[in-house]
Parts: sequence; structure tokens; C-alpha cells
Amino acid sequence: TRRFDPETYIEHLARAGFTHLEVNGLAFHIPFEPGVPTEFYPPFYTYCPGLNHFVDSPLTRGLYPAAYLQANLNRVRRLAALGRKYGLKPGLLCFEPRTLPEHFFQRYPTLRGARVDHPFRSHLPRYTLAQDHPLAREHYRHLMRSLMEAVPDLDYLSVWTNDSGAGFEHTASLYVGRNGGPYLIREWRDHDQIARAAAESALRWLRLMRETAAEINPDFEVLLRIEPFKVEHDHLLPGMGDGLGLEAPSLLVRGYDLPYHHPNYPEQRGLAGSLFHTTFDPREKELLAEHRARGIEPKMTYSVSSSFNLEPLLGIPYPRLLHEKLRALRETGFRAVSAYGGLLHLEKTPYWPHPGIIRAAQFTPERPVEAVLTALAERWVGASHAEALVAAWDAVEEALRYFPVVPLYSHFGFVWLRTWVRPFVPNLEAVPAEDRQYYERFMVSTANNPNINDLGRDVLFELINEESGRRMAGQFDRNALPRLDAALERLEEHCNTITAPETRAVFVDLRDRTRALWCWATTQRNTCAWVAGVYGYRRAASGDERARHRAYLDHMIDLELESTRRLLALWEQNDTEFMLVSGVGETSFIYGENFGELLRRKIELTERYRHVEPHIDEALIWRLP
Repeated sequence: TRRFDPETYIEHLARAGFTHLEVNGLAFHIPFEPGVPTEFYPPFYTYCPGLNHFVDSPLTRGLYPAAYLQANLNRVRRLAALGRKYGLKPGLLCFEPRTLPEHFFQRYPTLRGARVDHPFRSHLPRYTLAQDHPLAREHYRHLMRSLMEAVPDLDYLSVWTNDSGAGFEHTASLYVGRNGGPYLIREWRDHDQIARAAAESALRWLRLMRETAAEINPDFEVLLRIEPFKVEHDHLLPGMGDGLGLEAPSLLVRGYDLPYHHPNYPEQRGLAGSLFHTTFDPREKELLAEHRARGIEPKMTYSVSSSFNLEPLLGIPYPRLLHEKLRALRETGFRAVSAYGGLLHLEKTPYWPHPGIIRAAQFTPERPVEAVLTALAERWVGASHAEALVAAWDAVEEALRYFPVVPLYSHFGFVWLRTWVRPFVPNLEAVPAEDRQYYERFMVSTANNPNINDLGRDVLFELINEESGRRMAGQFDRNALPRLDAALERLEEHCNTITAPETRAVFVDLRDRTRALWCWATTQRNTCAWVAGVYGYRRAASGDERARHRAYLDHMIDLELESTRRLLALWEQNDTEFMLVSGVGETSFIYGENFGELLRRKIELTERYRHVEPHIDEALIWRLP
């Protein structure tokens, strides 16, 4: 992220009451991983990088350049030292067990473990080590020991898995199904026998990492993100405790079927861990007691910022929702929260109330949220304008409470699928392939991904259908956008009437972020409307029905053009850093400093191709690269 100072960020984390710091980011904005030109897979190794991107073992020496490993490890050391300066304990968040390059297994075929890649996104099968092989265990022991020797006060390893180039052998949620090396499962085992063996093997791996690290730091903890293990769940839990713990947004999770629904749209379920998840079922307290009886102290994952909620925006306030969630965590009895995505870019969000809310929830938990917000507002705008600032935060948050959650797009998919910069025309492939390259080459997509020409789908997922698209677009129109318009009107009035520069700057900052949120919400709305309109037009049996869908699409395009022009003006005419921007270059996970050029290209192509007939080539999935 451009203009990001790690030390300033870490100091802010400490002031907010954080206790730990994730330190295993790469020194580079892209990972050193082999791939083939037709796939999208190596970039998945960018985030939560595995241990082998920092250190190697005698078994893998030479697979990754020594300079690459040294640069990454040096960054770990630097971040750990900064965290130590401010009292934060360093830790690792890794996708593990991670794959090794194919040429390694050509040399050592008997060490080949599970295939863990996504067969739609990957065109080169990727395998982990056979995790129970003595050489594999010694390899992992060496990696863990090397990292502990480099940073002796490392406090935890959080293991996310069965995704992004990682996975445990023979577990049921691997993308290609249960599979693995030759040492764990023999033929003709039934499902439960396989699940038990897979869980026991995973526990052996986790225990190995814990025991190795504990030789240097006896308090070291290994945490497992539990959602991927619906089938193995009951076999894993009895083996945990004594330094092995779990992470989850809820103790009710069984696989990826997450509990909890949207407070205003009960048909939307599975929102645990998001900004809309602010209460806990009474059963959570019972399960917490059971886990503690096993010696497990669960870490609850929760998005305290725009990560997984409103990406790529910065500084969007929902302080009361945040306070409600932290209070519910405390009242249920949870002691530790894993803040998904951290607090992003605090240097660029100087008037964001969330750090103050987090601090108050920990150090003065009985203090009413109203008093906390008033104190923050008085610090930034003085007593005479504090009430107005709190009311403005409330107005934005009230609108947020009515945002429907658009599957994938409301989370990381908004950036992955380049939603803000691709033209919304009724036939996406009417735009010539060469003219689409400015956004398609950065999409998290292969050339035969249905999302290329159908906003309702991604790989084999149906994200939106005609019914849900029209329903969610209507929810934005009736409930969310009018409230956001009212919030913006209030903020514009403050910006036009307040004359004191320091006070006005606070309201301008919030106004600009709310403008960006309006553009974000409008594009979410129009994504839903595109699906409803195009699907409806293609299904229509009469000319009158097609005309109605065509008019619906024309309105969607008009609204998207207006939103894009407003976003471009915000980008070019204001100094507020309202979104995450790369200081190095655009990637599939973050926009770059060419964002304005991309918006201009979107406007040009939308105007040129807006009148084409709605169409989706459903045979795209069968195309060859």
C-alpha cells in the first residue's frame, strides 16, 4: 500500500489495545512461484505466505532463490522488532501445508502428498509433501526451528488451509476431493475411517510445529482455522489443547456453512465474522465451556475494518456495530479476537473512530458507547461540533445496516473481479477482447471463467440469479441508497458551513469516504441489476417483456455511468485516501495509481457498447486458452 509506514501502524495497533502482530508478509508485492501463462494461481501465494517463503531446509535448498528468502526473513525480523518496541508479540499467519514446485516431485516422487490446487483456476497440478513421511516431518521441523531461531519470541502460528495452495492430505474439502500420498490411507476404507485418519495426520503435523517451536518458546501456540473441516471436525477437536487451538468466526461452524443472518434481510445467512454479526447464540457459551475443558482457548475471527466487508475502501465508520460485537464477545466469555485484516492504513484514516472503540471496549468496557463517540468527536472537532460528527457517523452506519451482502462481490470479489473498472454493458463480450485486456489481465480469472461474460457466476459458483439480483438491487434502492443520500446531504451541509479549517477537514474526510461508499454501493447494486436485467431479457417470451428488461438495463447503465463519473471526480479532485492503493503497481488484489485511467476507459467503453443486445455465451466455459 502506498505511503504506508509500518512503525506508525504498529504504534497505532498498540494504542488500540492489540496484543499480537502478524509479521510474515513478503518483501515483494508478488511471490516467487512457478506457473503457466493460461492459469491464475501463483498470485494466491501472496497472502499468508507459507514457511518455505522465508526459510528452507536441506531437502528444499535451491528451490527458492537465497536472496528472496533472505529478503522475506529480514522483513519478518524488522516487523517483529517494531512490534517488540511497542509491546506486541509477533506471530505467523500461513497457509500450510503449502505446495512445492513440480520439479521437486519429479526428483522425489515418493514424497508427493495431496493435490491441493483449484482445478479451474490452476492449469498446473500442485502438490504438498506427504506430511507423515519422516523426511517431510524433518523438513517442517527444520523450517519451524529456523524461524524460531530468527525470531525467538514468535508467539503463534495460525494455520489456514485447504485453500490458496495449501491443504492436509485426504481431508474432504480439498478442491479435487480427498487425495494424498501413499502412506496414510489404504484402499477400501469407509468415509469415517478416512476422516479419522486424515484428522489424526493433521494433528500430528500441528503437534510437530507446536513442539518444535516450544523448544525455544514454551508458550508458543498453533491455531487451526477450523471451517474447512466439516467432515473431520469431531475427530480434530479431541486432539486439541496443550498448545493447539482453533480460530473461527463462531463455535457453531461446521464447515463453510456459517451461522447468523443479516439483521434486516433474514434470507441472507452465513454472515458470521462480518460487520453484520454482532450477537451470539446462547449455545456459543456452552461450546466455549466445552473447549476450555479440553484446554482450548478459541480465537474468534471478526472483520473490524473494511477487510472482507467493504474492500477496497478505507475508514468507513460503523462504530456502534463494532462496539456491539466486542460487547457480545466479552459477555459470551471470549477472551481473544483475531482482527481479520487488521486496521488497514491508519495514517490515511486519521478521523476513523474504530481504533478508539476497540481501545475503549478493552480498557473501559463499562463506558457507554455514546460517551466514547462523543469524546472522540470532541477531540477532533471540539465540543461545538461533536454532536454533528457523531450524528454523521450514525447516518453512515444506519445506511450500512441496510446494505445487502452480494455474494463474493461484497467481500474480496469486488477487487478480484475488477468490478469498479469493467464496463457494465448488456453483452460483456461485445467489447472486443483486446479492449478488455486492461481489466481482464488483472482479474482473478482464467480465460474460460464464466465471470468473463456473466456477472452472476464465478467458476462453478452461482453468485446471483435473476430473482436474487432484482431483490438485492431493490434493497439498495429502497433502503440503503436513500439513507446514504441523506447522510451525504448532511455532510455536504457541514462542509459548506463550517469555516474553521481543522474542524472542516474532519467533515470533508468523512464526506469523501461516504461519497466513495455511495459509488461502491451503487456498483454493487448495478452488479445485481445487470444479472436481473440480462437474465430476464434472455428468458423473456414477448417483445413487451424484453422491452421492460431493456429499460431496466438502460437505467442500470445510466446509474453506473453517473457513479463512475462521481468516483473519477473524487479520485482526481480530492486528497482523501478513500481506498487502498498500491505504491508499486496494480495487482489482482489491489488497484494501482492508474485507477483514474481505468475509470475513464470504463466510461468510454460503456458509452460505446451500451446499446448492444443482452447476451451471454454460455459455451465460454468450454473454450480453450
